[in-house]
Amino acid sequence: MSRILLKAFLGFVMRVLYRPKVEGAERIPGSGPVILAGNHVTFIDSLFLSLIVKRQVFFIGKDEYVNGKGFKGRLMSWFFTCSGMVPVDRDGGHGGVAALMTGRRILEEGKIFGIYPEGTRSPDGRLYRGRTGIARLALMTGAPVVPFAMIGTDKVQPGGKGRPHVAPVTVRFGEPLDFARYEGMDRDRYVLRAVTDEVMSDVMELSGQEYVDMYATKARAA
Repeated sequence: MSRILLKAFLGFVMRVLYRPKVEGAERIPGSGPVILAGNHVTFIDSLFLSLIVKRQVFFIGKDEYVNGKGFKGRLMSWFFTCSGMVPVDRDGGHGGVAALMTGRRILEEGKIFGIYPEGTRSPDGRLYRGRTGIARLALMTGAPVVPFAMIGTDKVQPGGKGRPHVAPVTVRFGEPLDFARYEGMDRDRYVLRAVTDEVMSDVMELSGQEYVDMYATKARAA
């Protein structure tokens, strides 16, 4: 109930302030497991996505978001949990495996799992090379992948920090991608790369971003 109330309240505020333009939302299946895969330009991308999709969207988030102490910590924990965030310790040596298995569990329960294949926010607004975890999830579960693009959220929260500004936002969804032809090949690295690149190609077309054939983490470290 608290999730429904939070979504209703924040959804109303978002519609009044930002009047987001949503394109292609009808392409998201109304039931069954679905992977939503898109670009990541600022911290609040997940919030916008959760509020405009009718079904609940689950995301992986840092466990520190729900482990805070005091009133503020409990408030943040409640907010992120109601928003569909599933906490995972991603800093350890097995963080990637834990995130993958969590995503698999969510999909096997017939839910929607949101993922940013770049692995982190874009450091400069361009679209970076996708990590193959998205492909493994699709092939292990058979879930369709619906690509999406967040456009304008970087103007709402430049740099991913500070108080949000009012700016036009568009969320655009593409046609579902079915990778059933690769069933049983979730450990073939060439197949994983081909599937990931196909998803990222659709995200690039939807977002209009310049593509960089480099991991965003490497670009951040440069």
